[in-house]
Amino acid sequence: MVMAFKIGFAPENLENKPMEAGYTVPRTAAPRKSVVQVYFPDRNRTLAYYNDRFDLHAGDLVFVDGKLAGLRGRVTEVNYNFKIKLSEYKRIIAVADTDVHGQFYLAGSHFVTFDRDTLPASKAVTWFHPPVQEDEEYEIGMDDSAFYLNDLRGMNVSDAVAGRGHKYYTENRVRYLCVDGTQGFAIVEGGDVYEVEFTCRGGEISNLLCSCFCSGGCKHEFAAMLQLSETMETIQRYYEDEYERTDYFAAVCKGTLFAYAIDGRENGSFTL
Repeated sequence: MVMAFKIGFAPENLENKPMEAGYTVPRTAAPRKSVVQVYFPDRNRTLAYYNDRFDLHAGDLVFVDGKLAGLRGRVTEVNYNFKIKLSEYKRIIAVADTDVHGQFYLAGSHFVTFDRDTLPASKAVTWFHPPVQEDEEYEIGMDDSAFYLNDLRGMNVSDAVAGRGHKYYTENRVRYLCVDGTQGFAIVEGGDVYEVEFTCRGGEISNLLCSCFCSGGCKHEFAAMLQLSETMETIQRYYEDEYERTDYFAAVCKGTLFAYAIDGRENGSFTL
């Protein structure tokens, strides 16, 4: 029996848009100056920050500058009446786009959707990363190596790397995975958050890249390929028609979806 559920916190009248890479700005409301209390679960600390870029609300997932830059925090309180010395306050620099609206299907440890608007990569990355600084430069290099998804020995990684990657896979550290046509993308969370990119044609994987600093194949890539293999098998078994219709899928770890798209909200709807 095929099971699906709908989750909605965004308006119904969404326009059809192709998936775009990069960081999106989720807020459309005019910024409203405030001093906000932000709780950081990784540090078990709540600190005050100045905000002049967003219209923030309790429950919003944000990133800040200063010593806790790069850590996710949850807004717990918003104060609009204040007088502060700006030099004494760090600022909110980004807010995650946690508005999710669409249909998901059960796929083992993950939920999967075949709608590009439901949870595109450009939205998912805002849950894990602040935007890239304008002065940061990146360089990409690729060889012509390829392997088949049903035989990961072709990745030519060591047993140690494969073992660590398998552990990441079983711990559901592949938080997000999508394939749009032939282009694939995954978010793998370990000690830090890394992005994996690849090309997938007829079960052949090429152009496999990870944003970590390892040379050659890494545990993040291996974990992503294991999750891709599992998800593709589930889709072929249960949801082949949905996938053929859109030539797209996105899979999100169940815990990740609930932690970021549902926790912290005071209203909304959920249908199972």
